[in-house]
Amino acid sequence: MVPMSMESLPTVQIVVALALFDRAGRVLLQQRPRNKVHGGLWEFPGGKVEAGESCERALVRETDEELGVAVDVADISPIFFAIEPPSDSKRQVLLLLFGARNWHGEPRALEAGSTIAWVTRDEMVSLPMPPLDVPLAQAVIPFLEGVAKAETPP
Repeated sequence: MVPMSMESLPTVQIVVALALFDRAGRVLLQQRPRNKVHGGLWEFPGGKVEAGESCERALVRETDEELGVAVDVADISPIFFAIEPPSDSKRQVLLLLFGARNWHGEPRALEAGSTIAWVTRDEMVSLPMPPLDVPLAQAVIPFLEGVAKAETPP
C-alpha cells in the first residue's frame, strides 16, 4: 500500500446525516459526547463517508452503528446540504442531510456519552447545534409541519 500524502487527500470530507421522522411529527436528534468536537451540541446522526462507499450506504452503516436501527436505501431521500467555508488549516466538510420515515428497530444512543431525543419543531430550533446543522434544521421544518414528505421520489 502506498502511503498518502496530504496533497493526495481530497480537499472535501463528505459527511452524511439522517433526519428520522416519527408519526407524531418529531425528528430524532443526537447530542454529541462532551469529549468530542462540538461536544454537548445537538445534531442529526450520521458520519463520514468512507473510501469506495456511496453516500446512501454510508448513511445505512452510520445509522446502524450510532442508533442500532436499519434503514433501507429505498426509504431515504435527500433533503438539504451544508458546506463549511474554505480553510487553509483543514479539509472542508460537505454535510448531506437525508430523511426517512421508515426504519426497523428502536433508536438508541450507542456511542458512549451521546444522547438521543425525539423533538418537535420548536424544541429543535431552540437546541444548540454545530454550525453546519443549523441550516439543516431549518430545511427540516417543512417536514415537521407536514408541508413536505421525506419520501423517495418516483
